[in-house]
Amino acid sequence: MSCPIATSAPSTARRRNLVAAISFVLGGSLFALGAALAQLDLTTLPTINVTYLVGGFFFSTGGFVSILLAQPHQRLWRSAVVLFVGTLLFAVSLVAAFAEGLTPRQSNGWIWLPDILGCVCFLVSGHLAMLAVGDGRIRLRPGETDWWVVVVNQLGSILFFLAGLAAFTRPATSHALDVGLVNWGTFAGAVCFAAGGVIQAFDTPTPTRTVV
Repeated sequence: MSCPIATSAPSTARRRNLVAAISFVLGGSLFALGAALAQLDLTTLPTINVTYLVGGFFFSTGGFVSILLAQPHQRLWRSAVVLFVGTLLFAVSLVAAFAEGLTPRQSNGWIWLPDILGCVCFLVSGHLAMLAVGDGRIRLRPGETDWWVVVVNQLGSILFFLAGLAAFTRPATSHALDVGLVNWGTFAGAVCFAAGGVIQAFDTPTPTRTVV
């Protein structure tokens, strides 16, 4: 998420903004790559899991730096905190994916549940960010760069959530509800986050709005 300058110097805010932007570009790109590899069955499952895990590391990095960008206790700060929590939940899911021989119940408990909770965190974070850039309301502000960052990221969050729902393992079959939706939803959502990161890289942090 794009976060405006808080109490740090403008040069520090710009550096942090660039680090966050690059982290989201790398995280989104690796998630998109992992989803494409999975859908097209181009490599082994461990390789796909490693790709996702490294991507998750960059997502967490971007989420943490976003917290440093925002003024504490205002909407963008809360949005960044919730986003960071979501990335940590994703991390639990990504690590658990390396386990072998899980039953459907174990898979849903250790992989699907933290993943879907992470998706919910991303949606909540995006909603808070939309309120922040809209001065307390959901507004159309296509002339503002930070509005585009938030909108594109929120679209990615919706796609991640749909993919997360489809990843639930059916006990009767031990397969996900819709593997295609899992992979393509993840791919499209990840592309959105990568695009949001690119847009954010060209954004100039500005003083935070006072709306809480």
